[in-house]
Amino acid sequence: MSLTKHPKGLYLLFFTEMWERFSYYGMRGILVLFLTKAMLMNTAEASNIYGNFTGLVYLTPLIGGYIADRYWGNKRSIVLGGILMAIGQFLMFCSASMLSQMEMSRLLLFVALTFLIVGNGFFKPNISSMVGDLYEQGDKRKDSAYTIFYMGINLGAFISPLICGSLAETEDVSDFRWGFLVACLGMIFGVVTFLFKSKSLLVSPRGEEIGGKPKKTESSVTKSSFNVLSAIKFVAIGSALVCAFFYLGTDLIGSFIFAFSILVPCYVLFDSSLTKDERVNIGIIIVLSFFAIFFFAAFEQAGASLTFFTDEHVDRMLFGYEIKTSHFQSLNALFVIMFAPVMSSLWMYLESKDIQVSSPTKQAIGMTLLSISYFFIAFGVNNVGVAEKVSMMWIVTLYWIHTIGELSLSPIGLSLVNKLSPARFASIMMSVWLLSSSAAAKLSGTLSELYPDEGEVKSLLGYSICNLHDFFMVFAVMVGIAAIALSVVAYFINKRIKI
Repeated sequence: MSLTKHPKGLYLLFFTEMWERFSYYGMRGILVLFLTKAMLMNTAEASNIYGNFTGLVYLTPLIGGYIADRYWGNKRSIVLGGILMAIGQFLMFCSASMLSQMEMSRLLLFVALTFLIVGNGFFKPNISSMVGDLYEQGDKRKDSAYTIFYMGINLGAFISPLICGSLAETEDVSDFRWGFLVACLGMIFGVVTFLFKSKSLLVSPRGEEIGGKPKKTESSVTKSSFNVLSAIKFVAIGSALVCAFFYLGTDLIGSFIFAFSILVPCYVLFDSSLTKDERVNIGIIIVLSFFAIFFFAAFEQAGASLTFFTDEHVDRMLFGYEIKTSHFQSLNALFVIMFAPVMSSLWMYLESKDIQVSSPTKQAIGMTLLSISYFFIAFGVNNVGVAEKVSMMWIVTLYWIHTIGELSLSPIGLSLVNKLSPARFASIMMSVWLLSSSAAAKLSGTLSELYPDEGEVKSLLGYSICNLHDFFMVFAVMVGIAAIALSVVAYFINKRIKI
């Protein structure tokens, strides 16, 4: 095999992931619009559903990856996950087709979201892990393979809101069904292609089929028995935490997500097999994952409050054509495709000049940029009335700054987890990072509930939110404080270890 060309299996995974992201982001781009316009929910209820959905979407890969590793294998899990998500998208189509029977429509909505959550749990962690299996250990093409795969994610995320949104956003609210149907067809196409091509294309460099059912050995059985014991303790402590959160006033789904987000890191941190240095490294990952929650809670507003804002307060007319609200969801993916190489080159250039910027510092920079973006838009909407609209320049610039911040934090965080995790805890520490996204997504929905409705005053910790300026300042200040705190933490981390 050529040392420069990539195996054909990579491109199968690229297109399968592209269609899955097409399906997910197409649906996510119109979800809150569907809830408010077609199902006549207020912004608070729609935000709550959005937060619960996205929070669980990031949580279920922890379970799906575990089942695939021990019982089903990657391929079977990917196919099952894809089928479940296609069913979920079809049920969203059915929900949007039955708006005259609102009770049935709402029931189908929640069943559909459940299928999408469970399906994502089986699909997401397994397709990513198969990329590395196509190469020998130490193969220099592996880094570029993940770059190609990452572009597939963003290509799907870029085109889906444009297509699904164009079909969904019309004067007839029942047309939301066509957006969901196209998302369903995209998922079906990806699964069918994977099903028919995976056996011949997904092979190791030695020609062996990859992603099959894992083989059970005597040592794995012993390990499995240990895991059962650990799982009992895990669930017992988790249940206690869920109850604690529940009685503190958080909703049940939020309790479940936040409990796991606390439990899993603690479970790893206090493992008796860890050496002192390993425990410190894991502690660093946990601390940085904690700060990432504040970043992504603000970043994930794209699918919730920023969609409300774009729909209600942004002048979307361009050359006589009104841009659909959902089309703005494509900006982040477009900016990632445009600026990911630029940011990568920037860090390499600074290193060549012997200017060392540590990973925690890069993450603090990312959070600072996100905070600045919200100060920027808070200024842009200051004194904007209920019926007034602002130039689309404000929201486009905000998404651009968001993307630069994301490129300073997200890939750096993934790389950091890989560097610091002990080999035997590599998978679960990656799950810890994903759990921070789960907690952030749920928090994102909770904060989006504060979006100011006409004539209603909302409050957060005694701070009154009367208008858009007050609302965006919540994120500017929250992320800004977190960025300052992370900068201080980064200083002490950098004194102990160079990362």
